Amino acid sequence: MYSLSSLPEKIPLFPLNDVLLLPHSRLPLNIFEPRYLTMLDDVMKTDHRLIGMIQPLPNQERVGDPQVHTVGCAGRLTSFTETSDRRYMISLTGVCRFHVQRVNNGFLPYATSDIAWGNFGLDLQPVQPEPAFDRERFLAVLERYLQVMDLSTDWRNLKDAEDAMLINTMSMMCPFTPEEKQALLETQTVMRRSETLITLMEFALRENKTPTGRLQ
Repeated sequence: MYSLSSLPEKIPLFPLNDVLLLPHSRLPLNIFEPRYLTMLDDVMKTDHRLIGMIQPLPNQERVGDPQVHTVGCAGRLTSFTETSDRRYMISLTGVCRFHVQRVNNGFLPYATSDIAWGNFGLDLQPVQPEPAFDRERFLAVLERYLQVMDLSTDWRNLKDAEDAMLINTMSMMCPFTPEEKQALLETQTVMRRSETLITLMEFALRENKTPTGRLQ
């Protein structure tokens, strides 16, 4: 649907802490702040319908002038519902990561950014199997991690997910720190992301007692 040359040079930014969007993945959001309601109204008038999901930098002192990480992920608005109290329930589908060139704070109530896409062209390619992915080891670590963290999931469907979808979904869902989520976002390939994800889960397991039960 997209090529690097067809992606816009400027998109709106939606800074959210602890929220991660990855290419080919879906992110549901509940929008209620007036400035972001305005942003969505404006995005729906565009051809690309892209929103740049990005994490704010920690310990910001200024209000209303977002200081953000240099890498985020653009998501296309693919689902939209307006509630009776004028909140927007939306879903974004991850398209491509980007580098922030410059944050623009002008007359709009929300920030926009000049974008560079060039380093992330592989994000636009169809999802491919990962031959080197040790799925058995990954699922074993993931099962113990979900138990330790007391996280509920549809384990049967999770085990049947494609490699990239499994890796990206758990990267987005697991309760990692903002810095850890940013590290997962910035890994160049899905395979590297799986290695980082296993490292983060194993670190959490070393800090906790692993239960003996199994997920069903």
